[in-house]
Amino acid sequence: MQYISTRGGMPPKSFSEILLSGLSPDGGLAMPAAYPKITAAQLEVWRSLSYPALAFEILSRFIDDIPADDLRNLINQTYTAEAFGNADITPLKTLEPGLHILGLSNGPTLAFKDIAMQLLGNLFQYQLDKTGDELNILGATSGDTGSSAEYAMRGKHGIRVFMLSPQGKMSRFQTAQMFSLQDKNIFNIAIRGVFDDCQDIVKAVSNDHAFKQAHRIGTVNSINWARIVAQVVYYFKGYFAATKNNDEQVSFAVPSGNFGNICAGHVARMMGLPIKHLILATNENDVLDEFFRTGVYRPRTTTETQHTSSPSMDISKASNFERFIFDLTGRNAEQVAELWSAVDKGNAFDLSTTPLFAAIKDYGFVSGNSNHAARIATIRDIYQRYHVLIDTHTADGLKVGQAHQESGVPLICLETALPAKFSESIAEAVGREPERPAGFENLENLPQRYVVKDVDAQAIKDYIEEQCKLSA
Repeated sequence: MQYISTRGGMPPKSFSEILLSGLSPDGGLAMPAAYPKITAAQLEVWRSLSYPALAFEILSRFIDDIPADDLRNLINQTYTAEAFGNADITPLKTLEPGLHILGLSNGPTLAFKDIAMQLLGNLFQYQLDKTGDELNILGATSGDTGSSAEYAMRGKHGIRVFMLSPQGKMSRFQTAQMFSLQDKNIFNIAIRGVFDDCQDIVKAVSNDHAFKQAHRIGTVNSINWARIVAQVVYYFKGYFAATKNNDEQVSFAVPSGNFGNICAGHVARMMGLPIKHLILATNENDVLDEFFRTGVYRPRTTTETQHTSSPSMDISKASNFERFIFDLTGRNAEQVAELWSAVDKGNAFDLSTTPLFAAIKDYGFVSGNSNHAARIATIRDIYQRYHVLIDTHTADGLKVGQAHQESGVPLICLETALPAKFSESIAEAVGREPERPAGFENLENLPQRYVVKDVDAQAIKDYIEEQCKLSA
């Protein structure tokens, strides 16, 4: 399997060559040169596999430069009942016939990001052990990526994590989960801005190729292909759990801000998984919903980005969206580079009058948005009807998903996080705070360790350089 860039400026590379690198040298994103196609016979065999066995079958088709036994061991080491609280890893909760929630939030930080990030941590360590190199991970988080990355990388030798987050824009639980870590290889940086500012800094540093090479900068954001491919697995697992045979189709409702989670669903569908619709749900920051409804992709400015009660989706420039547009254009890298030259300047692009807009339906995408009142009402409704508590992002997914639900097509909503991470909104919806898993009772009262910085890529580079010298 070879990987190419969405913008056409990178020679084909192996999985291991792109694993640690994040953005491609031309500013694009790594994509497989072709999607592996899954036959009906293979789907039938896969239906009965455990999560680790299924993960090996899928991942080995994208990762062919790591010996099979080593890859299998890494997967088995990652997906354990001890780490995820359940041997199924991603158990399906059935609310009623045809309506399901795929449980993705049983990992160490109570969010779906753990499923990919725990594997990423083990892949990074494996690769660095082979080369003897060090890695400085630079990431941006709107809520859950940061803690998932830090818990996956904490204590790992040869790895430092520099995580940017928007100051005061995450829930108190999310903030404390990150800032309370005292591991010497973890560096939390609160940015005086919004998530998109953090993401822009990561991209600016990654595009400084001399600095990136000199300081071994890698990324754990969903621009890292390994994150996407690891998430493909649970689409297959969810499909098998919600159906009796492979003649059935399902639809997935996916809360999405950065287009990473639903991009994995797109990959699964391209591989041949019988997905009828990928239902994209946004919050008030509806740049992706606007595109799928109108054909106009119009990233918002910092001042236009709203701070909401589903903060992990407070994103107005969706990094992984470029991967879908690459496929939508028939993998026309020149056209993608042209479109993103406008985006990178803060401008919009409009496909509404082109054949590409009509072609979106061929990829199964539909969309909708939610707001605070709707998500609170959805949390309350799901709790009253099914005695199940959901978090604010999952509520956005269910609200939009149910609006597009079709008779005879099972709807699977992807769970985003446990409700404990958003206790204020849960209390508003149902009149009580959600229970916390053991070990998280006094999280917000723990000592916190972080620095505050302005929106300034050079300041972040200086900080990374300073910390690398101090810990050398």
